[in-house]
Amino acid sequence: MHDCHREIVQWMEPLGIKVRIDAAGNLRGVYAGGQPNGPRLLIGSHLDTVPNAGAYDGILGVVLAIALLEELQGPRFPFAIEVLGFSEEEGVRFGAPFIGSRALVGRLDPQLLQVCDSQGVSVRKAIEDFGLDPEHIPEAELGKDTLGYLEFHIEQGPVLEKLNQPLAAVEAIAGQSRLAVRFVGRANHAGTTPMHLRHDALAGAAEWIGKVERAGQGIPGLVATVGRIEAKPGATNVIAGEVRLTLDVRHSSDDIRRRAVADLIREAQEIASRRGLSVNESNVLNQPAVAMEPFLIGHIEDALAKAGCKPHRMVSGAGHDAMILAERVPSAMIFLRTPGGISHDPAESVASEDVEKAIQCGLHLLQQLAASPEFYKTPNFTKG
Repeated sequence: MHDCHREIVQWMEPLGIKVRIDAAGNLRGVYAGGQPNGPRLLIGSHLDTVPNAGAYDGILGVVLAIALLEELQGPRFPFAIEVLGFSEEEGVRFGAPFIGSRALVGRLDPQLLQVCDSQGVSVRKAIEDFGLDPEHIPEAELGKDTLGYLEFHIEQGPVLEKLNQPLAAVEAIAGQSRLAVRFVGRANHAGTTPMHLRHDALAGAAEWIGKVERAGQGIPGLVATVGRIEAKPGATNVIAGEVRLTLDVRHSSDDIRRRAVADLIREAQEIASRRGLSVNESNVLNQPAVAMEPFLIGHIEDALAKAGCKPHRMVSGAGHDAMILAERVPSAMIFLRTPGGISHDPAESVASEDVEKAIQCGLHLLQQLAASPEFYKTPNFTKG
């Protein structure tokens, strides 16, 4: 990440952008507005990614923010523009996503700082090892002069490609539930223990995984995933005595999502009881669905039309930093088509003509907002 920061700073400083790294590791560059100490618009995304990832998830949004400022070639708006490169959005290392953006809304609290990775290193220690001081995290919070947040991001799905459209406005981000689930049975010899006398934690977990898949197939708009599973003791000739797995459930309706999670936990308990196992679960994330700012969505649709794109709205099934920033400031997103719908994989890609359309759309949007007194003269304008 230090290397990443150094590279991006080399792109930003020649444009007159003043860059700093806040105490949560977020890269932040300010392009001054036409009036000193005026309000600011945030544009950005995240710089981290997942194992075996592609090149565009997150980072494209940061590059596009810089590209917009490069295209401006000097003109100043009534507001400053702050480019954000969030330090940690995916939640891979610590199991808790949005660490970078949580700092901006005051939710990188002592409890989260104590969360540890698989090696026992806490978030606090990782920040210190990176060369930053966690005691200064409160200084990363957004000020009252923040007008809003805009995030360009690849769709990470097949919808826009199916519609043959390069861009879309995101109208909402689906809520997420993430849980850690643990089935406990009894380890025993695989060759000498009769089938009817087994308490196989892995067999119980496998039955439940099938229930998870059927729930996702049976409820419109719901997606339910077991993405990681670990069986112990993990030997070929030993019945698994313990299984740890993850559950990820998402839907645009929080009520439907919560009911689905509750039903799946009840089914896990029923399976465990029938098989002579025990099961327990713990919540890792309960992120409500978030609506994007209608005022910004309307301006995005106008900008899409000016860029030669058919205006289209869609719901994001993936979580984004925008859903965290929306707690504090008006927020909006623009999706770019993802060829093949492939993301979180080395085959992830974008079309250069779609990126060009995104830059055109962004420039039109900035000009529209600059001409809107409702936007830049009234920080944190009322949503809706």
